[in-house]
Amino acid sequence: MKIGILSRNRKLYSTAKLVAAAEERGHEVRVINPVRCYMNIASFNPGIHYDGKQLTGFDAIIPRIGASITFYGTAVVRQFEMMGVFSLNESVAISRSRDKLRSLQLLSRKGIGLPVTGFASSPADTEDLLDLVGGAPVVVKLLEGTQGKGIVLAETRKAAESVVEAFRNLDANFLVQEFIKEAGGADIRCLVIGEKVVAAMKRQAQQGEFRSNLHRGGSAKVIKITPEERSTATRAARIMGLRVAGVDILRSNHGPVVMEVNSSPGLEGIEQATGKDVASMIIEYIEKNGKAGRTRTRGSG
Repeated sequence: MKIGILSRNRKLYSTAKLVAAAEERGHEVRVINPVRCYMNIASFNPGIHYDGKQLTGFDAIIPRIGASITFYGTAVVRQFEMMGVFSLNESVAISRSRDKLRSLQLLSRKGIGLPVTGFASSPADTEDLLDLVGGAPVVVKLLEGTQGKGIVLAETRKAAESVVEAFRNLDANFLVQEFIKEAGGADIRCLVIGEKVVAAMKRQAQQGEFRSNLHRGGSAKVIKITPEERSTATRAARIMGLRVAGVDILRSNHGPVVMEVNSSPGLEGIEQATGKDVASMIIEYIEKNGKAGRTRTRGSG
């Protein structure tokens, strides 16, 4: 197969590991920087040009679209889809998962466990908004934040009001969520491929920190998840329409709650924590499912 990996940096662990896994299995692989692609839109024969030449002959693409280029990156993915190329994760699903508010609304509609979450616009709503999520402590989260950035834990009501006011003065879109204290600064990252959780790790925040992201100094180790957690992860990925996803779950007093569904999960942390070759599993999935014309919008919303 001829496989394209949409990534801005071929030296990143996840990109390099996917390239190696695909080549080891006998496939032709090309890393394509999505922001350097340009497209022929006004044509009955949609095309993508790159470095002065048209990209042709691809059987499948693996989008590794960073949050900062979601709009243009998903446009490139969509163009490949119009060309009949199989996309591991499709443009609609990526856009859906990147919109934190929309993704939570979709998960809620399907009965997935979530932290109590509030969203508002007017400064006059702050007090009732905090009451709605159970009062302080609360987590205030920018909709555009990634890797733990733009997330603040407000431990008192006064602090929460100050953070909300500051975000509103910046005209930023944000969510206010209940703080799951019993999680103890830990979450579970479930790596879903197709309809199966293929690897899971527990990420623990460093002392004095509530965010467990590995980029913020958190540690990771392999963990055995419960059947309920496994079902929650696979259902969340399916609702988003993602074939491959990293589903972040907290263990709360009322069962597993989903914090986020990631459409471009990093492979380094989970491969090192679990010892599993997730990259090869992804390539194997493409071998079985990546046939021309199979790309279509999955799910709804």
